[in-house]
Amino acid sequence: MKLNLLASTNLETVLKASVEKHRKATDILSHVKSLLGKSRFEGTNQFDFDQLESANIFSLEEIKTICIDYRLRFLDIKYFKGSIPQEGKNKIAALEETHQTHLSGFKIMAPSVMFRLVKTDDPLLFVPLGNDYFYLIHKWGKDLHPLRKLRMLPFQNIWNLLLFLLGVSLLITAITPMGMFTKNADSTAFLMLYFFIFKAVAAVVLFCGIMLGKNFNPAIWNSKYNKT
Repeated sequence: MKLNLLASTNLETVLKASVEKHRKATDILSHVKSLLGKSRFEGTNQFDFDQLESANIFSLEEIKTICIDYRLRFLDIKYFKGSIPQEGKNKIAALEETHQTHLSGFKIMAPSVMFRLVKTDDPLLFVPLGNDYFYLIHKWGKDLHPLRKLRMLPFQNIWNLLLFLLGVSLLITAITPMGMFTKNADSTAFLMLYFFIFKAVAAVVLFCGIMLGKNFNPAIWNSKYNKT
């Protein structure tokens, strides 16, 4: 059996695996039920907690972590430009019938482009439980590219971006023929060329980032604005 090292990334599987790895060995269903019992507020969806699946309950911080890692958005459904598939609508109807309630306040986790264009890249549909906890209803569409998390790593913070630029500059310097610039291809000449290439690469990235209005992952995961 061949091992597929570049298998697509199922966002629902990643989210649940991340939660299992970091969540303490507690009954999350009882924990959330206790929190909401103490701080119910108007507008919160009313659920029969005994009929919820604990594996589908996530805190806002848990969702935020995955959004930052994969450069995703977590926004109100009104900003979503795609459409909810019939299977998702059926699950909403089934939840409403089971819990004898009308659900509202739906949220979508998906790549940024899905909040501007009609795409099919692995959205997740949530409904709020209250107190910054959400219930996963449905996942549809294609899985994410297997290298998406790695590709988005430079955009997590300024230090990651700096290391990425240093690495790219080093690679470009290593494959650049030194004879084009100097007859003395020693370490000093290499470092000077490396510094020059780094400044050029950094300038291009900075210019493109400003022109396109880009920002780091922690700043955009719940932003409704396009230029982030």
